[in-house]
Amino acid sequence: MKPELSNDDLKTLSQCMNSLKKFGFDKDFQATENGISAAGSNKVYKPEEVKIANFYRFEGETDPADSAVLYAIETADGEKGTLSDSYGAYADKAVADFIVAVEKIEKKHLE
Repeated sequence: MKPELSNDDLKTLSQCMNSLKKFGFDKDFQATENGISAAGSNKVYKPEEVKIANFYRFEGETDPADSAVLYAIETADGEKGTLSDSYGAYADKAVADFIVAVEKIEKKHLE
């Protein structure tokens, strides 16, 4: 399910995260070198076990370091949550590598 948020939901990163929780995206995922896991969980999801339901970009008005991207993630076993990262030069390599791997898998399914 692709969550559709209103413009009011997209004003800040925190507002977007709170709005996504209403759609069941209540896990806070973190990237590691082995995949992503929800806070407080030992379960690690590989790129082939997740789908990016949607993503949202936020640009800092005065400071590019404030730019971020938020991914709404669904796992193969039904977990839903978000994964956030800085945008551009400040991006976390583990998050970027994971997202690229997921996108490559999703593109293969579309061909």
